[in-house]
Amino acid sequence: MFNSRSRKYRNPTGAVADGQGVHFRITLDRPLSCTSAHLVIQPEGGEALVWDMFWCGMNGENREWWECEFTPEKPGLYFYHFEIHTCRGILTIYRGEGGTGVFGGTNQWQMTVYDHRFTTPSWLLGGIMYQILPDRFARSDSPKGEIPYGRSFHTNWHEQPEWRPNEQGEVTNSDFFGGDLRGIQDALPYLKELGVTCLYLNPIFESHSNHRYDTADYSKIDPLLGTEGDFKELCQRAKEQGIRIILDGVFSHTGSDSLYFNKSGRYGTEGAYQSQDSPYAPWYSFYKWPDGYDCWWNFNTLPNVQETNESFNAYINGSGGIVPKWLRAGASGWRLDVADELPDLFLDRLAAAAKEEKEDALVLGEVWEDASNKSAYGVRRRYLLGGQLDTVMNYPFRDAVLGFMLGADPREFKEIVENIVENYPPQCLHLLMNHLGTHDTERILTMLGGEPAGGRGREWQAAQRLTEEQRTLALQRLRLASLIQYLLPGVPCIYYGDEAGAEGYRDPFCRACFPWGREDKDLIEWYKGLGRMRLAHKDILAQGAYRTLRAENNLLVFERYIFTETTRESLLLVANRSGRPQSIKGLGLDFTGAVPVLGSHLGTVQVVLPYSGSVMRFSRRLPPPREEPLAQEE
Repeated sequence: MFNSRSRKYRNPTGAVADGQGVHFRITLDRPLSCTSAHLVIQPEGGEALVWDMFWCGMNGENREWWECEFTPEKPGLYFYHFEIHTCRGILTIYRGEGGTGVFGGTNQWQMTVYDHRFTTPSWLLGGIMYQILPDRFARSDSPKGEIPYGRSFHTNWHEQPEWRPNEQGEVTNSDFFGGDLRGIQDALPYLKELGVTCLYLNPIFESHSNHRYDTADYSKIDPLLGTEGDFKELCQRAKEQGIRIILDGVFSHTGSDSLYFNKSGRYGTEGAYQSQDSPYAPWYSFYKWPDGYDCWWNFNTLPNVQETNESFNAYINGSGGIVPKWLRAGASGWRLDVADELPDLFLDRLAAAAKEEKEDALVLGEVWEDASNKSAYGVRRRYLLGGQLDTVMNYPFRDAVLGFMLGADPREFKEIVENIVENYPPQCLHLLMNHLGTHDTERILTMLGGEPAGGRGREWQAAQRLTEEQRTLALQRLRLASLIQYLLPGVPCIYYGDEAGAEGYRDPFCRACFPWGREDKDLIEWYKGLGRMRLAHKDILAQGAYRTLRAENNLLVFERYIFTETTRESLLLVANRSGRPQSIKGLGLDFTGAVPVLGSHLGTVQVVLPYSGSVMRFSRRLPPPREEPLAQEE
């Protein structure tokens, strides 16, 4: 009756700009004797609108078409269904699986409407991201400045991070390996060979833990990492290699051991913990000063800030604030930690400050769910409607890839991916940070081959290594998972060391040092090949449309495609997640004119090898234009 993902029924599909007309069509069985049909559309926060549909002809001998045009006037979420008057009474059509229409139910379709002025930076399109935890990536021999007290240092680069509590029973995360900005700069040629175009650096500002999410001074580079001059030089050298750098902005909380809170008295300034008259005191929420204060997830080392406080807002987002300061120093954007804990007012001002300083600055948010309809603390967020985030970290795609690789119903992959494609504005979709692992997750190799950690603690996790058999399986799976990752809409992101075969369960084991000298060189060559593939087919992968063709049993088939004036250009992936060869006979796939990109030419072989995928490119001439544009691509 209807499919929101097909232009035969909804044109255009996906998210639309305000003021853009959307054509709706439903097809009904003639014996229903439909006398009237309506589109019922509900702008969030407004009254439901009932739009009359008009009979517009027959669809074969026993079905008929009804249609209407709707133009959303302002950005927001619109939820809709259909109501028809028939010989069986008034029937409703709601959303079923795959965006199709079913009688009854309660699930409405979502239409995301974004501001027509909303644009995103073009420099990241078709690129590759690389995430670095600065203490653990690469260490140079450059001398350091004065290092703050309270830190311990590893002499063996390859040993495990410290995970045991200290004598007081606390895990302080104060052990350091000494990775620095110069080390990253020295590794730029390696990153260039991987095809990297954007480095995402976990926090680099002065902090007193190795992860540096407990900011002590936003205005200074941590002295163990280097100086502001080192950062500027890194940005310049990276730019010469065609690589941009974005920084991690941790603005929902600071460290308790900081210039602003100063609980330990390390700093000469009067912090909020020391005096209620401190200029920083209004930044924090005390319920019983000085020891009773709101903190992030009850960690008393991470006092929450009030982001809407005018003084804090000006310090971060003002004309001389932190956000523009580091963009001027050479950064190309910001990744915002826990974006769902940053209020709209703060996000509005941060995005405006970033764009004012650098028009093509990227503002990317950490959101773990579908960011188009995320609600946080009782408020529907408007991240992707324009004026806030350019794009987000794409945990849903990670869930889809891992689910497919580890045995979930392939239809779940199809539904997750197509939901995001349908709900996100295209300019956000094509910049999605598509990761398989981050500093907050288990290493992807461990996920794909190891025993699930479940509720097991750090002592068990610390003792685990993949067996030879497990690692062999994990490497096979990782090659296929990364191939899928590199072909999906958005920008693939490598978590440092994943491409070199790093293992590890949860924090801190997923944050061990890059295995220089012990790399899996074959795996690195695989990733270099993926980088070359993306560059060679950037015309399709940068902004091409997505369509799932098959998702059944152990097979996944999808394509990315674009239209030129005369041709339809596409990349087709056929993936087999199982340990056995899979025949593709009977799938109805047409390989006429296929040019192999990676793997076997399936038009000849018709079999996909275990844990592998085949990628083929097609260039097919378009027929002459027709009067009915809906027929060009459903």
